[in-house]
Amino acid sequence: MAVEVHKRSTAAFLEDQDFFRFFGIFREVVLVARGNNHLEDLWLKPKLDDQYRNGTLELDLTFENAIAGSQLMVNILDPKGQQIYRDNIMLEPAMSVHIDLGQVTRWDHNEPNLYTIELETVEEGRTTEFVSYPFGFRTIEIRNKTILLNGKRMIINGVNRHEWNPETGRAITQEDMERDLALIRSAHINGVRTSHYPNQIPWYYLCDQAGIHVMAETNLESHGSWQKMGAIEPSYNVPGAIPEWLAVVLDRAKTNFETLKNHTSILFWSLGNESYAEENIRKMNDYFKEKDPSRLVHYEGNFPNPAFEDSISDVKSCMYAPPQEIREYLEKDGTKPFILCEYMHDMGNSLGGMDSYMNLLDEYENYQGGYIWDFKDQAILVTDELTGRKVMRYGGDFDDKPSDYEFSGNGIVFADGQEKPAFQEVRYYYGKYRN
Repeated sequence: MAVEVHKRSTAAFLEDQDFFRFFGIFREVVLVARGNNHLEDLWLKPKLDDQYRNGTLELDLTFENAIAGSQLMVNILDPKGQQIYRDNIMLEPAMSVHIDLGQVTRWDHNEPNLYTIELETVEEGRTTEFVSYPFGFRTIEIRNKTILLNGKRMIINGVNRHEWNPETGRAITQEDMERDLALIRSAHINGVRTSHYPNQIPWYYLCDQAGIHVMAETNLESHGSWQKMGAIEPSYNVPGAIPEWLAVVLDRAKTNFETLKNHTSILFWSLGNESYAEENIRKMNDYFKEKDPSRLVHYEGNFPNPAFEDSISDVKSCMYAPPQEIREYLEKDGTKPFILCEYMHDMGNSLGGMDSYMNLLDEYENYQGGYIWDFKDQAILVTDELTGRKVMRYGGDFDDKPSDYEFSGNGIVFADGQEKPAFQEVRYYYGKYRN
């Protein structure tokens, strides 16, 4: 097996995220051997009825190397591990299965109840493949301009999160993710925006189990193409409406969806970050709405280009809007529920005045909260040449130019997970508005 890593490519135009620039392979690479009756694609579509009481499960399955006469065994376990459904059906290359389960236990932040489906393919009495997958029942919707989860108003006590380890950079482990999640839960954070790219797959399983709401962001950020010297100047905006960029951004949306579609924790598909708003992103919005109308679509780029407000994003999203601007929108317009996809930029001795945002939750039903920027500093742990001590160093500390210097040091915890004073503030206010 040969692997080629490109240090620079056209993809760089779409990946202007705020992080240390590293090059290489940061995630596992595996070889997979596929046998007969391989489950090539699985889409679990659990649904609650209008009373959020009874549940059905729709299965869409596609098999590779399907052998005529093979069987499919379907087994469903409840959150306590008790079998509640079992069936043996004839396997087909492409098939759909409808299952009524009656009254079910819902999934939410406080009670992340997960069922388990077990699928076993059998050829002439011999098991050819076994798949087990967790899923939950929950409904995310907008009614009366307000986001509801299982019929109740949703409050997002959120944080943006980059993947980061101070010694290995963007190559993180399962243990890193579990430590991050423990800190997140301890601060009463109930939502994570995967800024600004799909995370490692184990992260979504952990969020399913922990009841963390996920805004699953597509790998897209191009603010350097439409912001020049701090001003909005989209003369060569990427991807814009340029036909040559359409296929690649739709491919990124498709990859995000197809890889992660079965995770109960994902409540929002996000089209990316700070990439303005024009026709190509509108078509990304259409893709998600066509493929998965059961979830909401988020995008913030309508704010600098409001011409696409009606055709992109189910929610009104903004960055760092002062509380008074939020009030003005909700009182004068308010056609969509309002989310701050980034706020309380925690660089240096920041995060003061958080109460001014939290108070809005009591004033406006369709103000839904937001995501703090961000969770963890991006700093590298090195040995100081003079003292021999381990120290954290930021952009510019390595004579790296150009650099954003300390701009990536804006977490509520340090790069090693140590809590900052701001973490206490988050824990206090998010604890007051748990739901």
